[in-house]
Amino acid sequence: MRFFPSFNTFIEIGPLSIQWYAVCILTGAAIAYFLGQYHFKKLGYSKEILSDYVFGLLFVGIIGARIWYVIFMWNELYANNPMETIMINHGGLAIQGGVITGLIYSYFFFKKRNISFLVAGDAIMPGVLIAQACGRWGNFFNQEAYGSAVDLSFLKALHLPQFIIDKMYIHGQYYQPTFLYESLGCVIGFLIIFFIIRKYQQKQGIQFFTYFIWYGVIRFFIEAFRTDSLYVFGLKTAQLVSIVFVIVGLIGFIYCHFKGQDVLEER
Repeated sequence: MRFFPSFNTFIEIGPLSIQWYAVCILTGAAIAYFLGQYHFKKLGYSKEILSDYVFGLLFVGIIGARIWYVIFMWNELYANNPMETIMINHGGLAIQGGVITGLIYSYFFFKKRNISFLVAGDAIMPGVLIAQACGRWGNFFNQEAYGSAVDLSFLKALHLPQFIIDKMYIHGQYYQPTFLYESLGCVIGFLIIFFIIRKYQQKQGIQFFTYFIWYGVIRFFIEAFRTDSLYVFGLKTAQLVSIVFVIVGLIGFIYCHFKGQDVLEER
């Protein structure tokens, strides 16, 4: 058994290894789960509901994120090596694909249990931002999801820790740490929703739809700096989806504000 045998590997046990990429994703999922449990408990729901929910969500979300990435990178990465499509430990998860498939799964899961989708969304989606923030550090360890080329002085001007600067040196060039931009943006969004929106909301669904507005805006602008974006018809897929997220978020926010049901009283 060896801990940290390489920069992107957390542990090796004989021929098996666990990558930091997986550790970051699972850590984020665990934090989101406990935050969701906190809200569900205060609403009076059994903790078993979210325990049953999270394993299916994690599976569906990862599969959806992988399929989304493979579809848009098929010609570049997988057409000549189809077996690589199952090598998730090599990276290649598109967060937006995971969010979309996760939403579909969530809708049917909570409908079956007669729990309002918007109530569940308010309890769960703020934690998703923390999960995404952690997941971006998995991109850091894989040295992916970086931005345009910059010089060393640019990174030093950001007052970044030296270990981040060092690992932004990839293939003989320094790059913008867009993984860090998005990670910080997600944390800020979580703090706003958790401590401000949640405190003052009066209608169900406000936190849920604020997530889509916030994440859509953050991802749209950060994607402009990315050099490894997925494309469709010559346009960046993530930016197109981000626009849809913002539109849906705004429509949902306005609808909930004026016609939504009052929030459930926490116990």
